[in-house]
Amino acid sequence: MDLEDLAVSALAERFAGIPAETLQRWYALTHLGRLLEDRAVGYIRKAKGWSYHAPFAGHDGIQLALGLAFRWEKDFLFPYYRDMLTVLAAGMTPEEIILNGLSKDGDVAGGGRHMSNHFAKPAVGIQNVSSCTGNHTLHAVGVARAIKHYGDDAVAFSSQGESSTSEGYVYEALNGACREQLPVIFVVQNNGYGISVPTWEQSANTTVSENYRGLKHLLIINVDGTDFVDCHRGMQRALEYVRSGEGPVLLHAQCVRIGAHSNSDRHELYRDDAEIAEALTHDPLPRLRAELLEAGLATEADLAALEQANEAQVQAAADAVEEAPDPDPATVATFLYPPAYEPVETPTPAEGESWKIREAINETLHAEFERNPDTFLWGQDVASKEKGGVFLVTKGMQQAFGRGRVFNGPIAEDYIVGTANGLCRYKPEIRAVIEAAQFADYVWPAMEQIVEMSHEYWRTRGQFSPNVTLRLSSGGYIGGGLYHSQNTEAIFGHLPGVRIVAPAFADDAAGLLRTCIRSEGMTFFLEPKFLYNQPFAATVRRDAEHAIPFGKARIRRPGDAATIVAWGTPVHWSLRAAQKMAKEGAEVEVIDLRSIKPWDFDTVAASVKKTGRLLVVHEDHLTNGFGAEIVAVVADRLFEWLDAPIRRVGALDVPVAFSRILEKAILPQESDVLEALRGLLEY
Repeated sequence: MDLEDLAVSALAERFAGIPAETLQRWYALTHLGRLLEDRAVGYIRKAKGWSYHAPFAGHDGIQLALGLAFRWEKDFLFPYYRDMLTVLAAGMTPEEIILNGLSKDGDVAGGGRHMSNHFAKPAVGIQNVSSCTGNHTLHAVGVARAIKHYGDDAVAFSSQGESSTSEGYVYEALNGACREQLPVIFVVQNNGYGISVPTWEQSANTTVSENYRGLKHLLIINVDGTDFVDCHRGMQRALEYVRSGEGPVLLHAQCVRIGAHSNSDRHELYRDDAEIAEALTHDPLPRLRAELLEAGLATEADLAALEQANEAQVQAAADAVEEAPDPDPATVATFLYPPAYEPVETPTPAEGESWKIREAINETLHAEFERNPDTFLWGQDVASKEKGGVFLVTKGMQQAFGRGRVFNGPIAEDYIVGTANGLCRYKPEIRAVIEAAQFADYVWPAMEQIVEMSHEYWRTRGQFSPNVTLRLSSGGYIGGGLYHSQNTEAIFGHLPGVRIVAPAFADDAAGLLRTCIRSEGMTFFLEPKFLYNQPFAATVRRDAEHAIPFGKARIRRPGDAATIVAWGTPVHWSLRAAQKMAKEGAEVEVIDLRSIKPWDFDTVAASVKKTGRLLVVHEDHLTNGFGAEIVAVVADRLFEWLDAPIRRVGALDVPVAFSRILEKAILPQESDVLEALRGLLEY
């Protein structure tokens, strides 16, 4: 046998079991992807769009295997910004890809609301993924949790570059998926660089999969990301493993970055000419073409015909897309909030058995979980035998609804929040109620996931809504000090797309929580921990349909001398101060805002028009507190009805101290409200 025959024999063995038609399809898809990359570069050079483009060349083998493994309307695929060939192989059309690249209104990912080269088609399961690299690993784990819970045979695929594995939440995702033995395949495409930073400068192992050795139930598969056959067989092995139920897979593909990181990167500034030339020698596409010809699995005429058909397809797609309409600027505020549950609030009964805030929340959770079997609860410490959270708010939930629906999360707030985002993707009926952190001021590690969740509905143009209620025990007056007494409302209030409620009484806690759970979208349910068991915050117990609409305040005390607007614990200080002012002859109206975002301007306006004076009281810091927003709106829209400057009472602009003496000096007290009221009335 001569050398030529040996080579053909070796190729036959290499391609064994893979039909010629399949191999030709691999070539056709990859070639089509390369033509689209060429179009992207052309649009950039002509300043016609595709302002961000990260080429996939050198990642061809793994991206093709990943895309072909995905099943429409069955699996869940989380691509990253370099995954053009992945989504093409997964079934997106050249026209859909160009629509995204040119940020056209018809872009199926979100109509131009997201960066170019962030390809998605949520309708079939190709998820709209953020630019925050690797954060979607948590979403993949969350939806994989749902897949397992519902007994489905779907698979979650998460794709990323190697540099994003240095993010802490990627470890959280892998660790959590292993602990729960979830059907998720983590694909890491390692091209040796994080923009300009070589892998050896940011990872303990340059083969980054080695960083995760030791995680129980994790199968690590390392493949050559430029080799179509090796990637195909590696993916088949990965699918077999996750479908066995044994656990997740980390499929690490060693790729090569043939070009720059993106169109805005000049790689010649950190790569020498020899390295760039060497990278070109590993280009997978011409190698596959040559192998098909050499092995007799395709003729030159076969491949030329495929190439010509691809060129015609891309040209037709480009012609159609270039004439397609751009997004309408008048639509920028659409799909900001998903639909909310809109109940009619019923009057409070005159008498009946009373309950405290902690009891009201607990009973409402039980009632809503009974009503909707697709409701889940987790967080750290929420389901430990008889404990049920630090404040026993979730006591008895796991016993009533089982470990499949109520369970503990790790001390990893990003994981708690991020997997909630993912779980909701499985079906729209799902509602996740999470204790996002044990105390509100421990939530900051999850801030990246909170920001991500806040724009999911807007970014996808209404195609996906994370239906999550984020419970947080908030505020001070308990001697908790740092990380146990701070307020978070103003920071969350700055994020578009979120709702925030803060009850001061038990019946409002029940009614607002019910509305949060039954609504679509994300809502922060801030629980003033000081009030959990306070008898003065107790009310008559309400039935299992009692609910309060978002953005509807409640007048707690009528009056005509001045208006106080407050929420949470300061509502009680305001009521006490108003009662003392009544003894001095001034009837002050107290409005319990209840819902911070949205807030009830109409009720506040009607009161201010009547009294002419406004005092805003809140527990958060005075500077940049949410009260400043209320003051600004009232001053702008009701100036002619004001008889005095608007005043505010809030916490001092310092952290909340542990010492009760210092805490009292920092947080607003009844005496502060009373003093401010007197000054307002004397003006």
